[in-house]
Amino acid sequence: MPELPEVQALAERMTADCAGRTLTRMDVLSVQVLKTFDPPAHALHGQAVTGVGRHGKFLDLATADGLHLVLHLARAGWIRHRGSFPDRPPSRRGPLALRLVLDDGSGFEVTEQGTTKRLAAYVVTDPLAVPGVARLGVDPLGGEFTAEMLAGLTSGVRKRLKTLLTDQAVLAGIGNAYSDEILHAARLSPYALAASLDGEQLGRLYAGIREVLSGALERARTVAGADGLKAEKKAGLAVHGRAGERCPRCGDTVRSVNFADSSLQYCPTCQTGGRMLADRRLSRLLK
Repeated sequence: MPELPEVQALAERMTADCAGRTLTRMDVLSVQVLKTFDPPAHALHGQAVTGVGRHGKFLDLATADGLHLVLHLARAGWIRHRGSFPDRPPSRRGPLALRLVLDDGSGFEVTEQGTTKRLAAYVVTDPLAVPGVARLGVDPLGGEFTAEMLAGLTSGVRKRLKTLLTDQAVLAGIGNAYSDEILHAARLSPYALAASLDGEQLGRLYAGIREVLSGALERARTVAGADGLKAEKKAGLAVHGRAGERCPRCGDTVRSVNFADSSLQYCPTCQTGGRMLADRRLSRLLK
């Protein structure tokens, strides 16, 4: 799933490709993707694009007349810039969900692989009309996110750190992969309770959030094409998706806890005092 660094890099690339151009039309190839009906999708046709922003993991294509196309790529969605499109009509079969055609013949293809369809598109006059955007918490790379704010967000909160970091109503844009990376960088257990952190641990967590996300964003900005963002993300990960490999910091074996539809990875030496987390949904530190 694309997370904050990849979505921000996509927003910047899309802005460079389409700001100042007119959106000639939007072809909706997968009806279930479009989650709104008023304004209708065709209201975007002929609209001048002012740029593409980001809200957490949401992309926000804004137009001069105040309409917004808000996209959430979910787990298997992606978006690619095309210099031109074939003359034949797009097929309604396959991964292609949306096609955005600009006045110079270029545009974007929004696709979704797999059978679980969670890609979502909204045509709105205000991004806050999208429920997922309205409930977002603070942007962890924004100037308002400080160590003091993090202390307030964790004070008295009896949530595991893994759960807290991936709660979009608390911190917008962090998902499964970067939460693992942040906790590894901060040398904290994914199952530690937020309320239990002392000042020194909070400082490590804050530094981990800022450093992991900003570093990933800088790497994403150097990738030539949108498809390269996925490979760059994977290459830059220290523990996520690397179960059975050596921890780059201490050399211990990276371990995994698997759930029904997700997993987390961690280093026992760096994060849990050498103890292993039980591999079940309600796992706890083995005693």
